[in-house]
Amino acid sequence: MRILVLGGTGYLGRHVAERLRALPGAQVLAAGRSATAFAADLAADPPGRLARTLAAAAPDAVVNCAGATGGDPVTLAEVNARGPAVLCAALREAAPTARLVHLGSAAEYGPGTPDVPVTEAAPACPVTPYGATKLAGTLAVTSAALDAVVLRVGNPVGPGAPVASLPGRLAALLRTAGRDPEAVLRLGDLSAHRDFVDVRDVARAAESAVTAPGPLPGVLNIGSGTAVPVRELVHGLARRAGFRGTVEEHAGGSARSAQVSWQCSDISAAARTLGWRPVHTLDDALAALWTATGERVP
Repeated sequence: MRILVLGGTGYLGRHVAERLRALPGAQVLAAGRSATAFAADLAADPPGRLARTLAAAAPDAVVNCAGATGGDPVTLAEVNARGPAVLCAALREAAPTARLVHLGSAAEYGPGTPDVPVTEAAPACPVTPYGATKLAGTLAVTSAALDAVVLRVGNPVGPGAPVASLPGRLAALLRTAGRDPEAVLRLGDLSAHRDFVDVRDVARAAESAVTAPGPLPGVLNIGSGTAVPVRELVHGLARRAGFRGTVEEHAGGSARSAQVSWQCSDISAAARTLGWRPVHTLDDALAALWTATGERVP
C-alpha cells in the first residue's frame, strides 16, 4: 500500500508517518515544501502541478497533515482553506480512487456548551480565523466527491509539541526555570476547558482511517472525549518537571480562550466506525512531552 503523507515533517505529520510506516507492506511517501522526491506546496502550487506530483507518487491513500495554526489571516487561508481545495482538485485528476484522510480541527465548532460533548452533526460556528479557515478546508474535502474523511482533532499534546502551542511553550519555559524556587511563570487565564488528546492517539486514528473499509463518514471527531481545565495541563506538566516556583495567572491571554471557554468532542462515532478510542491519558501525554525535552527528573 502506497501512502502519501503531506506535511509529514510537522508536529502531527511526523507522528502519523511513523505510525503508518509500521503497517505491514506499507510504503510511506513524504511530500512537502522541503521534500526532494515529491515536492508540494498546497498554499501555492496550481492544481495541475500538484496533480503531476500525485501521479508520480501513485498513492493508494493520502493523509493531509499540512496546516497552519498561527500567522496572519492570509497565511491561514492559503494553507488551511486553499490547500485542501487544491489537493482535492488534483486528486480528482491524478488519483481519483485514493482515500484522502484530512486532519481538521475541533476549532471548527466554535464555543461549546458546558458538559455537552459536541457531535459531528452540530453546527460549525468558528470564532477565529484559524477555525474558519479549517472549516473551509473541511468543506472542500467533504464536497469533493472523493473517498475522503476529515478527522476533527481536539487539542493534541505529546512529544514534539511546537513552541507555538501552549504545551510546547510551557515545556520550554519549564526547561529554562529548572528547579529554581524563585522562578515565576506568568501565564494568561487558565480556566478554559479543552479536550486534550495524545498526539500518538491522533496518529492511530489516522492509521485506522487509512485502513478501514469504506465508505466512511465525512467527518469524525478525534479527541479524548473529556474536557479538562487548561490549568490542569499546566500544573500537571509543572509537576512532571519538578518545578518549584510559582505559576501566576493573569487576565487576558489567548483571545480564543476568552471566546471559547469550553470545548469537548463526542468521539463515539469514531469508536463505531473505526474501532478507535484513545489509549493514552493526559498524564501519559505530558510525561512523553517532558521526556522529549531531554529533562528527566526523579
